[in-house]
Amino acid sequence: MNRFIPISILLLMSLLSFPTRAELPWQFDTHTRYMALGDSLVAGYGAVPATQGYVYLLYQGGVFDQVPNTLFSNAGVPGASSQQVRDHQVPQAIEAFRPTVVTITVGGNDLLRILNGADPAQVLAEFQVNFAAILQSLRSNLPQTRIYVSNLYTVSEIPGADQVVPYFNQIVAGVAGAYGVPVADIYSAFQGRSGLLLINRNGAGQYEVHPTNAGYRVMAQAFENVVR
Repeated sequence: MNRFIPISILLLMSLLSFPTRAELPWQFDTHTRYMALGDSLVAGYGAVPATQGYVYLLYQGGVFDQVPNTLFSNAGVPGASSQQVRDHQVPQAIEAFRPTVVTITVGGNDLLRILNGADPAQVLAEFQVNFAAILQSLRSNLPQTRIYVSNLYTVSEIPGADQVVPYFNQIVAGVAGAYGVPVADIYSAFQGRSGLLLINRNGAGQYEVHPTNAGYRVMAQAFENVVR
């Protein structure tokens, strides 16, 4: 059995003789921390794949920082209302992730309540309270964090949308302006353009309000315009 010892020693020496590749240490303390808050538009719902949603495009495109230097968290939840973003996502941002950059798109699910018979004035008033609370909490607890929000596009195929959405966007602009937060003008970016919404495709549901991949690219560009 001793005759195997020299062979083992030679094998060990040959392995040690190969050069090793040193890994550079990651220093996460200096990384940009990007967090996206909101609803299905933030989650990339309807995009194929979902990673073609606007939030992922901003991250992958290095809009806030180079990808290797960015820590990314997408907190967007399909169906989330402004109250749910206020009560659940904002505390996660403040207490856990503590981002240096935040993007927010919210309010679409608030407006969908109107289709179910809710009073438009009450819906808009409640959204204004929730949206102000979202920005106030972020500003108070993360004063150095850059915050960007968006307004919403209209869906002309849905009765009343063309009348309600402009009022909604006025609220977004007013509240955001009070807290010094830039607004990505998605409403204008979608105006007069086709192929940006799934509702325009054959066989789509009558309330299919989500963007196509092309629509998400337009959303990403609207955010990039205010960031740059």
